[in-house]
Amino acid sequence: MPGTISKKLINTKFEANVEFDADIIDIRVIETIKNRIFNIIEEDKKLEKPVFLFIHEKTINRLAHFLSGAIKRSVAIGIAGETASGKSTVTHDIIETIIGFQKKYNLEPLITRVNTDDYYYDRSDMVKAAGSFAEFAKNYDLDVPEAFELSLLKQHIEQLVLGNPVWLPKYDMKGTAIRYDAHTFAIPTQIIITEGLFTLTNQIKDAFDFCVYVDVSHKAQKERFFKRAEERNLGDAAIDVYKNATSKAEIHIKPSAKNADIIINGEASRQDYQNTAGKFLEILEYVHFSNTITK
Repeated sequence: MPGTISKKLINTKFEANVEFDADIIDIRVIETIKNRIFNIIEEDKKLEKPVFLFIHEKTINRLAHFLSGAIKRSVAIGIAGETASGKSTVTHDIIETIIGFQKKYNLEPLITRVNTDDYYYDRSDMVKAAGSFAEFAKNYDLDVPEAFELSLLKQHIEQLVLGNPVWLPKYDMKGTAIRYDAHTFAIPTQIIITEGLFTLTNQIKDAFDFCVYVDVSHKAQKERFFKRAEERNLGDAAIDVYKNATSKAEIHIKPSAKNADIIINGEASRQDYQNTAGKFLEILEYVHFSNTITK
């Protein structure tokens, strides 16, 4: 396992209180989907760097109900991990694979992305008072959950899941600390996906149907971070930024892995991320676009 995150797979019965449409449920379809998911996981284990490090059996049950259409509302997926863990890459590859699927069948948009980083509080007045973002950052910690308006993020996710469009904020990452509220109009789609450092913290985890944690080894994380720091011209400040980010992760991010339904290997190949997402979409094809199954 890349990092120090560890979980034991526990056999758990499907939760009885999950919302579903009893009129359209076919137990045979559910069982077929579950078997296909188990096959995906077994095939994944054969990879040099498997995509899945952990997935709970009750998660497989819930996935099967969503994929079958038994649960008819939108699904909310939260993806978290430390800085340079690969969470943005995983999210991007999932989205691109789904967009390819929707184009194949000429479907309406299937996925809406909500970025946790856009929910930083506006601190532009503090940046101006400090004279620069660098001076501001010396006395303001951006690597803690309190730097984000997570309550608003949770509200927006819940509204999208309910089928209501929302206006999303946009945070300027170029050093102004400005947050533009009501910046992007987001329509509800079948999948709502959110990615960020604190996506699985206790303040917001309950907004998601599936909580995903991306794990990475310290060595790979460090290499990625300093490569990125060089690209962003952080110079000598990179060392202090890295130390702060990793120390705060021990307090705020790593513990949130306990909330994960799925733990993903942040060091698997991008091709394998895409292939794995594609295999789940093949299940959708089989159930919803094939004449070989009786519903």
